[in-house]
Amino acid sequence: MKIYNSLTRKKEEFTPLQKGKVNMYVCGPTVYDEPHIGHARSAYIFDVVRRYFKYKGLDVLFVRNVTDVDDKIIDKANKLALTHTFIKESEETSGGLAEQTRKIAEKYLAAYHEDMALIGIARPDKEPKATEYIPKMIKFIELLIKKECAYASGGDVYFDIKKAKDYGKLSNQNIEKMEVGVRKISGEGKKDGLDFALWKKAKAGEPSWPSPWGDGRPGWHIECSAMSSDILGDEFDIHGGGIDLIFPHHENEIAQSEGAGKKFARHWMHNGLLTINAEKMAKSLGNYITIKDFILEYKDADYLKLLFLNTHYRHPVDYTDAKIQEMKSQKERFVILFEKLSKLKAESLKLKAKTSSEIAGFKKRFEEAMDDDFNTPLALAALFDLVTYTNKAIQGKDKFSEEELVVLADAGEALIDLSSVLGLGLSKEASGAPLDEKDILKFIDERNIARKEKDFNKADEIRKKLSDMGIIIEDTKTGTQWRLKA
Repeated sequence: MKIYNSLTRKKEEFTPLQKGKVNMYVCGPTVYDEPHIGHARSAYIFDVVRRYFKYKGLDVLFVRNVTDVDDKIIDKANKLALTHTFIKESEETSGGLAEQTRKIAEKYLAAYHEDMALIGIARPDKEPKATEYIPKMIKFIELLIKKECAYASGGDVYFDIKKAKDYGKLSNQNIEKMEVGVRKISGEGKKDGLDFALWKKAKAGEPSWPSPWGDGRPGWHIECSAMSSDILGDEFDIHGGGIDLIFPHHENEIAQSEGAGKKFARHWMHNGLLTINAEKMAKSLGNYITIKDFILEYKDADYLKLLFLNTHYRHPVDYTDAKIQEMKSQKERFVILFEKLSKLKAESLKLKAKTSSEIAGFKKRFEEAMDDDFNTPLALAALFDLVTYTNKAIQGKDKFSEEELVVLADAGEALIDLSSVLGLGLSKEASGAPLDEKDILKFIDERNIARKEKDFNKADEIRKKLSDMGIIIEDTKTGTQWRLKA
């Protein structure tokens, strides 16, 4: 299996540090607004990566952080304060700026979780929050100061870029050329314009924590270095995120982690960004599409997923309404085939036999595509060729031999298994009868138990399973309600 490494700019054979186990760290959301379909692409790509590793029998530890204290969150709290629009926990008080910042982070993290579940993306195995890791970030910064890679200045702490070995190696930039563009805007207290903040001195009213350098809060970059090394160790297999994070975020992560004496990530994976009608998505342009907006209009997350799958993860993808209509047609090909298979007797489809060589060939093509840097366009092509093959095997026939039924059963099972690797909403229920209310309530009870036990992955999987079968569930103050999709 080969994966393109952004650090070396070439495909490399992937061999996990620990046999049979993959440790992954992916930069997660900064929770200050509703998740949009650009966030969905990055989350979905690494969900597929995790699914494929598991399909290959590997044990995956998947970590995705949450930035819950940041300039963007604080700016939003300030704007709400100016308009007297507070997020309230009670009618008596709205809290100060620090409290509003916390409430904003909680609100939009909940929205992120809800939207990821809505489109069938499981939660990570570990989801550390920045505010939970501040003591460990402080220790990390102290280590950098001890190693003379960082310095305190007026309550702030900066990383000394001159101490970074090969700075610019991930973004393929020359440090001397980078410095030319920042000298004029070099901040006070910095030795060099490229030096970046590890700790920021507290401003009036803002969230802050005590530290050896005075009250303040951590810089953005330090959280990922502290979290990844604490959970995954000083060296781990894969670090991922959007291509927009390569510089400065990931470049700075490497500098501070290596400065602290850690080997850090062995493989770097970066996904391309999403545009809308060839333009950058922005509220000011009126082309900002939240995940909820998409589901409200199209009802099916698979249309968005198919759009992503048709483009290699490292390349940019352009969203248009016309392309979504094409994806609806692609999904329909699966749906029509499963309707045909459902008309065959269930007993016959349960026949067991060796998989036919032709079906095995489709699986091999799928795996070869995914083994080649997760080439989902080619993997998807193998699935659609299998759909075509199966349709031809059914076409014009009313009766089938036992051997033919076995082949059809193998084809149906292969489509379900392989499409599930891609997180598509095809399931064994897709080719059977709809659930009755008793079955739905049983699923809801299982989900409520999972939520009570804080098994959120299981809870999200049950929500997705019901969604695949046309059932929408909503958590209300009086309990979990369900309804059929419109």
